[in-house]
Amino acid sequence: MAAALIRRRWPRLSRATTFLTTTKCQAEGGSDSGKQKEEENPETPSAGPESAATIQLLNPPDYRVLYNPSAYASSRVASPPHAARSQAPGDASAGAAQVQHAFTATAARALPPVRNAPPKPRPHLKQSLSAWLSTAQSKEEAEMEKAEMHDSKEDPRVFQRGRPEYRSLSYDKFEPIEALPSEEGDSILRGVAIHGGSQSPGTIAESFRKLSCLPAERHAALLADGRFDVLCRRTAEGVRLFSTAELIDVLKACVRLAVPPAHPVLDACESEFCRRAWDMSLDQLLLVADCWRCLERSVPSYLSILFSYANMHWKDLTLPQFVQLLYIIGEGRRSPADLMQKLESMILKYLDSCTLEEVGAVCLGLFKSVSGISERVMRRIADRVALQMNDMSTYALVNVLKMLRYTRMDHLPLLRQLGKVAPPRIPAINIQGIMHIALTLSSLHYYDEGILAAVAVSLPSKVTFCRSKDAAKFLWSFGCLDYEPPNEDEFYSSLIEQMHRKRHEFEKFPEHLLTGLLGLAFVKRFPEELIDYALRDEFVHKVRGSKYELRKDLFTLGKSVEIECPGYRGSRLAPQLYEEMTEMVLSFAEQEIYVRPEIVEAVSLLESVLGGPEYVKNHMILPHTRSSDLEVHLAADGHPIPFNFRGTAAEKKLKDIGVSLTDDLVAQLIKGKSNSRASVEVEDEATAPARDREEKAQTPRGSFSGRPVMADANLRATPPSGSCLGAPPSLAPLGQPRGVRLAIQVSNRNHYCYASKRLLGLHCLKRRQLRRLGYVVVELPFWEWFPLLKRTRSEKLSYLHYKVFNPALLSGA
Repeated sequence: MAAALIRRRWPRLSRATTFLTTTKCQAEGGSDSGKQKEEENPETPSAGPESAATIQLLNPPDYRVLYNPSAYASSRVASPPHAARSQAPGDASAGAAQVQHAFTATAARALPPVRNAPPKPRPHLKQSLSAWLSTAQSKEEAEMEKAEMHDSKEDPRVFQRGRPEYRSLSYDKFEPIEALPSEEGDSILRGVAIHGGSQSPGTIAESFRKLSCLPAERHAALLADGRFDVLCRRTAEGVRLFSTAELIDVLKACVRLAVPPAHPVLDACESEFCRRAWDMSLDQLLLVADCWRCLERSVPSYLSILFSYANMHWKDLTLPQFVQLLYIIGEGRRSPADLMQKLESMILKYLDSCTLEEVGAVCLGLFKSVSGISERVMRRIADRVALQMNDMSTYALVNVLKMLRYTRMDHLPLLRQLGKVAPPRIPAINIQGIMHIALTLSSLHYYDEGILAAVAVSLPSKVTFCRSKDAAKFLWSFGCLDYEPPNEDEFYSSLIEQMHRKRHEFEKFPEHLLTGLLGLAFVKRFPEELIDYALRDEFVHKVRGSKYELRKDLFTLGKSVEIECPGYRGSRLAPQLYEEMTEMVLSFAEQEIYVRPEIVEAVSLLESVLGGPEYVKNHMILPHTRSSDLEVHLAADGHPIPFNFRGTAAEKKLKDIGVSLTDDLVAQLIKGKSNSRASVEVEDEATAPARDREEKAQTPRGSFSGRPVMADANLRATPPSGSCLGAPPSLAPLGQPRGVRLAIQVSNRNHYCYASKRLLGLHCLKRRQLRRLGYVVVELPFWEWFPLLKRTRSEKLSYLHYKVFNPALLSGA
C-alpha cells in the first residue's frame, strides 16, 4: 500500500500543524525515550527492526518533509491503517496543533525521494554540529563534576574568612604574595649550597619564605632539588636556634610548598614546637596546629599540649580563638572530656555573637570529635538556626543537622523551617550534602515528603557521584521512613546500579552494603546479586571482623529473604549463625523488652480476658525484627485456644521482676522524652544500622528467576501462594483454616515517624511478614493504649476485649 503525503491548511493557526506518521510497533507500550529520540532526530535510522518516518509540515504555504528512506526499507506489514487523529484548532497563543497518523508500510524497498525535501546537511556542517554538541556536553559535565566536588580540607575552613582575627590564628592560603622569579630562586639555592653551614636562622627562614613564593609549577622540582635538601638539613640541625616567629615562618613555607607530611624537617619542627609550647601564645599555638592540619600531619603529642594549655586558660578565650580551637579539636578527631565541659559554657557565652558560618563550624567540630553536649545547649543552637536558616549557607546548615541527629534532639521549629528552605536548594547541593539532609530525617524519624521528593528527583542525575556510603544511606533513609517517591523505579534502579558499580568498596566497608540492602528490604526490594554476595561465607567472615556489630543486620536480611522471596536460589546464612543471633536477641528481649510496663500490663490483662497464661504468649514471633508480639489463637467460633503450656513458669518469672505503674512512669510513656537515651536505645537497635549509631557523630526490586530486571511487575517481590520456601518450621503457617492466629503489637512512639501515625520501615516489614506467615496483626497503638494505662482496670479490659474479639478479625481471616 502506498503512503500518501497530505498537505492541509488549518484556519486561524499561527503556527505550523505537524503530522507525525509512524509504523505501529509490535508492542505499543514501547520506550518513551526511544520515541523522543526519533522525533528529535528524524534523520537517524532506528536500531530496531521497525523504524518510523516523520512528516512535518513546518509552514503550510511552503512546507518541507523530513524523511528517512531506510526506515521504510526495513518496515514490515503490521496492521491495518488507523484513522488520522487531530487536535481541535486553537487560538494563536495555543501553539501548533499536532496530528498523528499510524499506517502500515508494505514496501520492502526505499520510497523514491519526496519533492521539496530539504537537502542533506553537508559533511562539514555535521562535523561542526557534532563537535559543538560534544564540547557543550563536556562543559556541562565538567561544571556538574566541579559542583559535586567536596574539598574536605578547605570546606570546613570557610568560617575563617568571616573575621580578620583568624589571620593570626590560621594559615591563609588566599594571602596575597609576590611571586618570586625563577632566577632569584636559583640564586637563593646557590647561596645555600655555598654558605649553607654559615647562614643564620633568620636567613634560612627568609630563604624558606622566598622559595615558597615560587610559581606552583616549580614546587615539585624544588622539593626534588638537592640544594633544598641541604636547606632542610640545616634547619633541622639548628632548629633550637630559631625564634618562634622564624620557626612558624618555616612551617608556613612548608605548607605553601606542600612538603610531604613525613619529611624530616617537619619531624624536627614538631619536636621543637612541643618543647617550647608553654612559652608560646595561644594565637601561635592555634596557628601551628592549623599548619599541621594543612600539611595533613598527625601530631597527637602537640595537640595534647594545646588542649592542656586551653584547659588552663579557657576563660580567656576570645570568640575567634574559641571557634578555631573547636575546629582543631574536630579535625583531630579528639575530644578531651574535661575541656569539652568548659567549652560548652563558652558556646552559650558566644552563640549570639557568632556568625552563621561559625555556628556551623562549632557544630562540625563537636560532631567530628564525637562530643556530646547538653540538650539545653543544642536547643539554643537550633533556636537560632531556625530563625536565620534562610541566611545560612547550605554547608553550615548541614553541619548543624549532623549535630542535631547526633544528639537525637527533636526541634520542630527547625525541622519545619528545613522543609521550607531545603527543597529549593537541593538541586544545587552536592551529593554528600543531600545525603546528610536525608539521613537527618531518617535518624530523627521525621517524615517530610517535600524534602524527600526533592531528593528523589535530583538524585538520579547525580547518582554516579555517590560513594558506596552515600548510596547506602539514601536507601536506608527512604526505607526507614517507608517513602517511595513518584519516580520510584528510576530512583531505586539508579541507586541499585550504583551499588553494583561500588561493589569493590564493600570489601573494606561491609557495613555500607548491609545498610543499603536493609533499606531496600523495608520497601520490598531484594536485588538478587547483591543479596547473594552479602550472604556468602566470605562476606560473613568480613562482617564478623568488622568493628561494628553487623550480625544483627545480616540476621534481619537473611530471614527477610527467606520469608519474602520464595524463589531465591542464592547464598544463605549458616544455621549456626541464625541460632547464635536468635539466642542473643531473645536474651536481650527478656531483659529489656518483655519487661516494659506497657507490655507487662497488656499481658496481665489479656490473661484475665482470655482465661489464663496458656492463652497468650509474650515472645518474638520474628526474632529478626527485634520487637515483641503477644500471640493469641482463636477458634472459628471466636473462642480462645490454649497453646502456651510452658507459659505459666515464664509468667511467674516476669511477675517476680515487678514493674510499678506510677503516675510519673505513665506520663513519661505518653509524652515521651527525646533526650532519654534509655528510652530509645532499645528501639534504635531495631531501627538503625550499627555504623549509623557510630556516625551519630552518625528493595528490590529484584528478579530471582535469573531473568533480566524489567518493569514493576518483575521487580517487586511477590507473596508465595503457600508457606515460605526455606522458612524454619516455627515460622511456617499452621494448618488452621477454621481459626485465626493473632499477633498483637504493643507499639510505642519509637515505632512511628516523629509526631505521626506513620510506621517506620522496619515495623512495616515486620507486619508484612507476619501476614505472609498467616498471622492477623492487631494493633495496640501507643496513642490508644498508653493513655489507658492511667484509667481503670475495667476500661482497659473492655478495650482489650474489643481488640481481640472484634468480629472483623474472624471474617477477614
